[in-house]
Amino acid sequence: MDNNAVDTASVSQDSKNMALLVWIGTIFFGFIPSLIMYLVKKDDAYVQDQSKEALNWSITAIIGYFAGVILTFILIGILVLMAVGICHLVFCILGAVAASNGKPFRVPFAIRLIK
Repeated sequence: MDNNAVDTASVSQDSKNMALLVWIGTIFFGFIPSLIMYLVKKDDAYVQDQSKEALNWSITAIIGYFAGVILTFILIGILVLMAVGICHLVFCILGAVAASNGKPFRVPFAIRLIK
């Protein structure tokens, strides 16, 4: 267990709802909701943790989309774009489900740029 881990028993319903909104917002608006919550909710450890994770995943997805756009010139990029899009949707839904239960969620393939 890392030093940034949050005790799941002490997570309030408000924190769960905010983290849920972060993950759902990430599906539609990319990194914007997670960045806003990361900057605004400094006092809530659970929301801060999940915002950081969603932001890291959003940055990873943007890198994947950019690589897919570049690779469309050799026709494999369409598959890369579809794969990144499906992963983005699935990981955001998994994050939303975990957030609604008050559990910390880690995206397996996210590049951890924000610690």
